[in-house]
Amino acid sequence: MAPTERHVRQEHRAEADEEETIETTEKTGHSLDSASVLNAKETLLELLGRAGVFRDEADELIALVEAGAIADAHSEAGKAERAPGEAEESYAAGWHDGARAVTDALAGMAERALGRAIGTAPAGSGGDGVPGVHHSVGRVDVERAKVAVTPLYLSFNEVSDLEPEASDEVLTAVLGTVGVVGRVGYAGQLEEFTASHRERMVRLYARYGPRSHISLHGRYSLLHSPTSIAVLERLTTAPAALRAEWDRAELPPAWLEGLSSAWSASGTPPD
Repeated sequence: MAPTERHVRQEHRAEADEEETIETTEKTGHSLDSASVLNAKETLLELLGRAGVFRDEADELIALVEAGAIADAHSEAGKAERAPGEAEESYAAGWHDGARAVTDALAGMAERALGRAIGTAPAGSGGDGVPGVHHSVGRVDVERAKVAVTPLYLSFNEVSDLEPEASDEVLTAVLGTVGVVGRVGYAGQLEEFTASHRERMVRLYARYGPRSHISLHGRYSLLHSPTSIAVLERLTTAPAALRAEWDRAELPPAWLEGLSSAWSASGTPPD
């Protein structure tokens, strides 16, 4: 029996897929096996340990990167749920079902990877910004916050820090209002806040920041530090919880009040 046009197309598609697989194998040589991945992870842990990072802290950071990589893969796979070209209905339906199965599996993997990264969240950890709810803050939490706020601050100012110890204390108070789960996406939350209030923040730092005539020492000291980005976000999002953590840390009340008044004054453009 002579092959139908549909069978011919399917054979051509199969041949093309096989050729693409062979070509990919030739380019990459081989896939990355689990032993090599584990070796790379252990090497990274060793290097971080020599730099003074405790193993559990390094494990948490690596797990977050792993969870993010799987989440990215899930996002990319979701873009391929529609069959390429003008595929027949039955082929398109099968393609969609297969792609959906892959994305569902990746979503589950990403969730489990995130669970391994942050562990079992303690009771109340989801109550971000709730006054009276304190969330324990670790060294890695503070370092991640520093990495997040520094480039945002430098988009408004030149480098001009508070003392490192004071910066750590301020960020610890800020993060005390953010639950374990909330800290996973806190860097993105800070970026969104900065983008939404950019014009107001330009006015704020111009009037009270390092380039202004305001002295570094005094009620506007925080505006000379990248930590001001995080404090402003919490002051806007969870002011009561922030004030409670500020008192708990015994930080200078004038710093918070000065930043609050400067933020209010920067709410409208000058006449």
